[in-house]
Amino acid sequence: MALPTPRLHTARLRLRPFEDADAGDLFALHTNASVLRYWDAPPWTDPMRAERFIAACQQMAEAGTGARLAVDRADERMFIGWCSLNRWNPDHRSASLAYCFKDAAWGRGYATEAARELLRWAFDSLDLNRVQAETDTRNAASARVLEKLGFVREGTVREDCVVNGEVSDSWVYGLIRREWQPSSAALPAR
Repeated sequence: MALPTPRLHTARLRLRPFEDADAGDLFALHTNASVLRYWDAPPWTDPMRAERFIAACQQMAEAGTGARLAVDRADERMFIGWCSLNRWNPDHRSASLAYCFKDAAWGRGYATEAARELLRWAFDSLDLNRVQAETDTRNAASARVLEKLGFVREGTVREDCVVNGEVSDSWVYGLIRREWQPSSAALPAR
């Protein structure tokens, strides 16, 4: 069973499949050391990485293993980041959530809004039972996004990333279908 690639909308955002024309914006996002401070890979230096990323998004969709969507501000059709559901396992009814946004978009609720819409689609269309996400333990903003969405911190993976010689831990979060609340209101942190 292949995973369909959705086109999703909220009042402020448009989530859509990546296009070749997104390469420049994507490269700018992934070359920003501030944005990638807590990422599991260093900033990109080769513009071809953006083209390979877009090709990988298309291959993921064709293989039916995930959906990585560009996120635009709906009012200006301006690219602000991406959100993905990957490692989809229809047998276990599970998947993983990830996202990356421009620093100019931080603190405005865009990551929460985009991830909530993608989760709504995933739980409704794919009948998922569990979604998992990971974040660097130093990334308090990403942890807040996950907690606002209803994710529960389930544990710590110690020293799982080494980027530019710096070792870091990750928190593992899980969201179970019966705990999912698709409302747009913020959920209390657990």
